[in-house]
Amino acid sequence: MNALLTLTLVIGIIWFVPIVCRKIHVPSIVGFILAGIVMGPSVLNVLGSTSTIRILGSLGMLYIMFQSGSEIDINDFKQFKYRSLFFGLCTFFIPLVLGIATSRYILHYDWMSSLLLGAMYGSHTLMTYPIVSRYGVQKNMAVNITVGATMWAITLSLIVLAIVEGFHTPTVGATNYILQAVLVIVFLLSVLWLFPRFARMFFKRYRDPISEFMVVMLMLVGSALLADLAGLEGILGAFLCGVSLNRLLPNRSSLMSRVNFMGNSVFVPLFLISVGLMIHVEAFWSSWTTIMIAVVMIVTKLLSKSIAAFIAQGVFRFSMHERQIVFGLSHATAAGTLAIVTIAYQMGILPEEVLNAAVLMILVLCTTSSFITEHAAKELALQESALLEAYHEDDYWLLTSVGKDLRPVMREIGEMASLDNIEIAQSEDWQEVSEMVEHTSKSVIVYNEAQPINTINRLVVAVPRYAEKERDFITCFGLVRRLSGELGAKVVFYAHPDTQVALQAMCRRPGKYLRASFRTMDGWEEIDILSQTIVENDMLVLLSSRKSTASYHPLFEQIPTMLSEHFTDFSSMVVYPEQQTGGPDIDTLLTETPPASTTWSIITRVKRLILRVLPFLNRHAE
Repeated sequence: MNALLTLTLVIGIIWFVPIVCRKIHVPSIVGFILAGIVMGPSVLNVLGSTSTIRILGSLGMLYIMFQSGSEIDINDFKQFKYRSLFFGLCTFFIPLVLGIATSRYILHYDWMSSLLLGAMYGSHTLMTYPIVSRYGVQKNMAVNITVGATMWAITLSLIVLAIVEGFHTPTVGATNYILQAVLVIVFLLSVLWLFPRFARMFFKRYRDPISEFMVVMLMLVGSALLADLAGLEGILGAFLCGVSLNRLLPNRSSLMSRVNFMGNSVFVPLFLISVGLMIHVEAFWSSWTTIMIAVVMIVTKLLSKSIAAFIAQGVFRFSMHERQIVFGLSHATAAGTLAIVTIAYQMGILPEEVLNAAVLMILVLCTTSSFITEHAAKELALQESALLEAYHEDDYWLLTSVGKDLRPVMREIGEMASLDNIEIAQSEDWQEVSEMVEHTSKSVIVYNEAQPINTINRLVVAVPRYAEKERDFITCFGLVRRLSGELGAKVVFYAHPDTQVALQAMCRRPGKYLRASFRTMDGWEEIDILSQTIVENDMLVLLSSRKSTASYHPLFEQIPTMLSEHFTDFSSMVVYPEQQTGGPDIDTLLTETPPASTTWSIITRVKRLILRVLPFLNRHAE
């Protein structure tokens, strides 16, 4: 077939299938696979499995794994690492044991073949993760745990595959094992250490959207290549690449939007179409053995993965919809299954009927996974949107910058921090900012950019004493927490010990966990210590306040001077919490107002004067 005609048909399928699927309420994943079957050699024989479709389809599978790694909340990922390990072991070993039993005693394969099929059941691919991402629930705890467990399940499956291959290949010398270990080390160092450092340096120097996108795609494909050279699966390399670049690709950033657009609109549909093209319907009817094997495989996979999901629900206290989304994500399979079965078939361990049955299993499991994940993700999204409305329905924000026009960046920051009711302005100087703060009761953010927001590695947050008494303290804390989650940035709070107690309690809230460290800052007079501890790739966040509020300090008026003298090389964000302009709430804010701080201001100025004069006196004495 003419190449242009093939390209036209493929693009037409990618355009038309989602429209039909929305009309009949079927997930698009199922529609693309069915379209591949219909257009493939089994039915109309219009499209063949050309090298171009196979290559782009492989890129789609890599993209799905990359997306799952890049969109997880790193703070939650670290917090739930032991839970991910536990569920990873459950979701691998339960299918492994059940798969060995069914393969040995129902299908009557030998122990080696049964072990390999058990490993195939234990692995899974995050085929339906784009559905989770589309509904915006990728930061849910159940999703994070399942994504982390995927890495363990794939790794354990590859280990079993390597063991079986070792028994069926000629004995190799110690040199080959050493070379293999070196390649694995090079792969891990490159993906987890070198790639993120190079990407951060590149993003800080170049702001070209096309160059940024191509660097991300180069690292995605390069990670898969290095994993393949190291004897691992490319999907594992793509997943680790997503994790390593997670901090540099905030979910709501313009760069991530470009990556998601290209992946979801081109790569993923082509992969699903390529899966459909592999399915030969006539092979199922030519032998009832293939159908019987497929039924055993499907039942084994669904039963074992559902048992693991129920265990996770009981141990981690998931809701019904969270258990469903865990099951939906963890029983779909594609690349891992095809790799294991294909290699086993080439080595003569498994017959051709198993290969055909595995392809049918992929079709059925992708279908069931799509429906279950779609339903669960929709319900979770509705629940989370209701919570967001309860938390933010009265929050209004004014975002501004001084001098430099940063309105596009501030709009992106507003999206990262989930600020719904925002107004973006541009200020000529700090005097204009002061007038804005004085004449509005909204929460105000004054942002200064020294480096791209997605290259920030740590948020250094200075919190004044009595900030916890402010009406909008929880909202400002939520701003820091959401930015930290989007950027994958660590948080260091500088605050009075009394205020630290409130901050630590906020960090431990169920479902709102924030991994943070704390440093003591007895008063705003010690704000200069930040200039001695802040390092490259840090962003300074100053929680200020208006006059006549509990946390107000006269030294707040010197923030512009302090920023220009000590923090010119660092991005900064000054946050003014919302203030009620009248009514009884003002009296509530003033119930524990700290004593006047004018004396402290005078002492600080005298101390600075003495420190400047002392070197001169020492030189004169000499």
